[in-house]
Amino acid sequence: MTIKIYNSLTRKKEDFKSIQDNKVKMYVCGMTVYSDAHIGHARTYFAFDLIRRYFEYKGYEVSYIQNITDVDDKIINAANKEDVDPLEYSKKFSDICLKALDNLGIRRANIYPKASETIPEMIDMTQKIIDNGFAYVSEGDVYFSVEKFPNYGKLSGQKLKDLMAGTRKDPGDKKKNPFDFALWKSAKPGEPAWDSPWGKGRPGWHIECSSMSSKYLGLPFDIHGGGMDLRFPHHENEIAQAEAASGKEFARYWMHIGLLTVNGEKMSKSIGNIVNIKDLIQKWDPEIVRFFFAQAHYRSPPDFSESALIDSKKGLDRIYRAKEKLEQIFDNENIEEKKEIDTADKQYDLEINKFKSNFEKSMDDDFNTPQAVSNIFDFINATNKYFEESKNPNKNLCKKAFETLTRLGNILTLFQKGQKTDKKDLKILFEKLEKIAENHIINAKGNTIEELLDILLEAREKARMVKDFNTADSIRDELDSLGFEIQDTEKGPVWRKK
Repeated sequence: MTIKIYNSLTRKKEDFKSIQDNKVKMYVCGMTVYSDAHIGHARTYFAFDLIRRYFEYKGYEVSYIQNITDVDDKIINAANKEDVDPLEYSKKFSDICLKALDNLGIRRANIYPKASETIPEMIDMTQKIIDNGFAYVSEGDVYFSVEKFPNYGKLSGQKLKDLMAGTRKDPGDKKKNPFDFALWKSAKPGEPAWDSPWGKGRPGWHIECSSMSSKYLGLPFDIHGGGMDLRFPHHENEIAQAEAASGKEFARYWMHIGLLTVNGEKMSKSIGNIVNIKDLIQKWDPEIVRFFFAQAHYRSPPDFSESALIDSKKGLDRIYRAKEKLEQIFDNENIEEKKEIDTADKQYDLEINKFKSNFEKSMDDDFNTPQAVSNIFDFINATNKYFEESKNPNKNLCKKAFETLTRLGNILTLFQKGQKTDKKDLKILFEKLEKIAENHIINAKGNTIEELLDILLEAREKARMVKDFNTADSIRDELDSLGFEIQDTEKGPVWRKK
């Protein structure tokens, strides 16, 4: 099935067709590096990491470019307060921000061009815009003339005459029109500056992305993306610059990420509700945070909260319990392979195939991750039902289910190496559970961790019935130390992974 993408440029879903067969060229606006990376950054770059992963799953080779703005008013002001060189200051925070995304488990783009390293390309593009009649020089500054670009506003859907209504030109303003924007800014004291045909200065913000994307991907390229807040004026200005300079189409598909809120409020310094990545992952497993992001569609505005992370953890634990049980079955030498396929096996095989088909259908529909997550939970239910109905699960079928779950889960950034339990950890856990049973003289002939836990839970209940509370409490405490809690339900006590 063809991938459909909601194109912000046309404001509708469209079949994705890459410019080059089996290749996707994608540019995403990166961070302005003057402070720590926060969950708003994580929201955007997680979304595009996931989008890239699905393209790769579908067989595409993805070229992913993400710029770093290391020359900017905010950087200069912050550096001046610290009395350090602005480029040294931004270099430090560039490393800090990228490391934070690494620690959160978000894959890096292929290339991270910096504004300070792309000055010649920005000067060249600015000169082409001037030569083509879309920009003018004013006292050392260079401005793009929005009135000269007929399609200005096509991305945001805004009309220039409506934007200009009620505005006026301030006295002393170098611009001919209040909505003209800077391509080049003349040098000011205390700022980094470079030589140019218009005198010493530095580039405007918008020109860097037009230049970098053109340099590394060529024009046109497939996908341009960023946060919803960049749609106007930044992305609108990028289109105007690139197309005015080249005379070519800029990007085919525009994708914008819904802005995250925190406890129902917009994230801002004035409110004081900015959550930095480095602080977040000291308290929460990065996979839980990523799973929280995956449960919201990339165009929707997810609301971040502690309760949302708690719910994400519970859901993730359900997935891991099924995944680990599947692995224990097919990887256990003590369990013999079935010679005959029974009704439960046949039905479960159908469920595995249906899971894969439904997951792909969801992701093909504009990367519908909430539906894809729902597909995973449907499969977890089918897996649990299979284990309830089959006294002798099929090892090969469990392996197929495990491999399908992990491969599709990887698209949503689940099951990344180094997180949760690996085979060695599972073996150690199994041996510890056997030791608990041995210490309490319990006949534990289980072949899996789940079977041992069930045996210990049953032994605890028998101890409680004869009022042997020392044994019951000891089993409970020992399971708790291994990360399992006992909960009372309408159907009796059950164990849960914490």
